[in-house]
Amino acid sequence: MNIGFVGLGAMGQLIVPRLMNAGHRVTGWNRSRDKAEPLIKAGMAWADTPCAVAKKSEIVFSIVTDAKAVKAVALDKNGIIAGLAKGGIYIDMSTIEPDESRSVAAEFAKAGSIMLDGPLSGSPVTVVQGNASVMIGGDEAAFERVKPILLAIGPKVTRIGGNGLACQMKIAVNLLLMVEVIAFGEAVALAEKGGVDRAVALDALLKSVAASPVLGYRGPFILDGKMPEVPLADVTLQQKDMLLALNLGRTLGSPVPLAAAANEMMNACRGLGLDGNDFVVAHQVYRRLGGQE
Repeated sequence: MNIGFVGLGAMGQLIVPRLMNAGHRVTGWNRSRDKAEPLIKAGMAWADTPCAVAKKSEIVFSIVTDAKAVKAVALDKNGIIAGLAKGGIYIDMSTIEPDESRSVAAEFAKAGSIMLDGPLSGSPVTVVQGNASVMIGGDEAAFERVKPILLAIGPKVTRIGGNGLACQMKIAVNLLLMVEVIAFGEAVALAEKGGVDRAVALDALLKSVAASPVLGYRGPFILDGKMPEVPLADVTLQQKDMLLALNLGRTLGSPVPLAAAANEMMNACRGLGLDGNDFVVAHQVYRRLGGQE
């Protein structure tokens, strides 16, 4: 199938090869072309605008930073909406506010095409492993049409409900992820403060009932106190998602006190100049606060 992909950052650069390896013809666009060069060399076609991408594609994906960026690539005069044929499908994989996603979907409906929100749950590690999951919000018939393509990205594809609900679910998933990783750093620091060797504490936690896949691949980052050179999700990016959770809780009248506490640890990371690291660096903050560093 002819597929378009708009936004070739850290995740886009990993998703596009999976689509091409599944036999699809991919045309891509990114604000800075240099990031696309490895994909172009691997066989991806290049287009000069999101509109040009859409004109060559039956289905167009995007994954960008926030709602403002989604509206820019989707709705501007050179955006996806201007090039997508009637009945075509646009899938936005960005993590944005549910209502913002619904407003964009309404514009595509007016134009005679279909938008689905399809945020990805996973890190670069899980995408490469083929273990990422995709959640879809929007028309059920459109979901069934695109499901075989989504399965090339990851084996776990779920329709959550109507437009915006996949975005809402992604925010909830990220809330859990954030709290889990922050609590992990807190637990290791507490064990260390009481005299347990860090490697022993880490091994015990990863063998306990509290272990999870995300702790399994992030835990080793704190073993020698060194963060990965390329963060899976840095402090700033993760805090952006926590602010989405806090705002959604306020909007819905649903309490999110643990999200608020985790967000404060991200503030502490930034205050100490650690924000360029993967957010598991919160472990170092706990050590400093506890007088261990």
